[in-house]
Amino acid sequence: MGRIFNSDARGVLPPHKALAASLLGGLVLVALATACSGNSVNGAAPQPDSAVPVKIQVAQSVPITDTTEYVATLKSRDSAVIMPQVEGQITDIYVHSGDRVSPGTILMQIDPTKQQATVNSQENGRAAQEANLAYAQQQYNRVSALAAAGVVAKQDLDQAKSALDTAQAQLKSLDAQVQEQQVQLHYYRVTAPSTGIVGDIPVHVGDRVTTTTTLTSVDKPGSLEAYVYIPVERSPQLKPNMAVQIVNGSGEAMADSRVTFISPQVDNTTQTVLIKSRIANNEDRLRNLQFIRARVIWGTHQGPVVPVVAVSRVGGQYFAFVAENENGKLVAHQKALRLGEMNGNDYVVLDGIKPGDKIIVSGVQFLVDGATVAPQG
Repeated sequence: MGRIFNSDARGVLPPHKALAASLLGGLVLVALATACSGNSVNGAAPQPDSAVPVKIQVAQSVPITDTTEYVATLKSRDSAVIMPQVEGQITDIYVHSGDRVSPGTILMQIDPTKQQATVNSQENGRAAQEANLAYAQQQYNRVSALAAAGVVAKQDLDQAKSALDTAQAQLKSLDAQVQEQQVQLHYYRVTAPSTGIVGDIPVHVGDRVTTTTTLTSVDKPGSLEAYVYIPVERSPQLKPNMAVQIVNGSGEAMADSRVTFISPQVDNTTQTVLIKSRIANNEDRLRNLQFIRARVIWGTHQGPVVPVVAVSRVGGQYFAFVAENENGKLVAHQKALRLGEMNGNDYVVLDGIKPGDKIIVSGVQFLVDGATVAPQG
């Protein structure tokens, strides 16, 4: 059986004393671990939540020009479309596209043969009537002399006078007809109505033309008019003398103008209102019937802007991050924006941001809604 030895004699503890020593050792280890842990906490501060470094710009209220761009058509105020006043076959074309002409310059000739024959017939008829008038005049003079001598009755004198008056009236009628046909003959020679440059000539010698056929055009260099069609919803904002700019594809202004005409009627097909603005074209950079972009300037108002670099687009909707204070921290919140036109390198904000908001302009690709941010710079 087991024997119990005295610890003083052999160095072996009794069982109950060994258990107590083991428990005491465990308590010492726990105390040491706690002490080490306490030293670690007291020696270095705990790490805070990580914040994303960003740059912040405060949204300012700035003067914003309210503009809208529309597609417009340029039309010359001194352009004449040449169409014939008679029907017939073209026998000669005396000019080429691009030629400069003066008033009365012959452009084309339409075959006048048939009309010339009509004029000749009318003139022959007038010559015959002139002979009839001369005979009627002689008869009246003769009868008038006999009536004065009492040889013929007054009735014969009245008949002679009536025949003379009829002959004179018929001659006047024939004179008018001859003149009309001569004027009509003049139309077979097409001439330039004013000084200008000959445009495209779509017809050729031998073509048969009618009064609805376009022969060419004569454009006088100088002022143009921009025809701009404004949606009817914005028509109440239209005012005479409003500013209009003609811009190129890069948005640079090519010419400045003012509204000179506002149509009182709405186009039933497009539901638009026509406005016109005159444009000086001293350098001939613009052309008649050219499609251009017209920027209508509605006015100026105060409003916030946001840098382009701060805006992101998701699913057709624009967003920007705004830093807001929450419990002593700056937290990024994503705001949906409704944007207007560009103003330099900024977007005009119509809704979503107000002046004074802290716009995050860098590091937005690393942000999510609710992230803590730390301003830099």
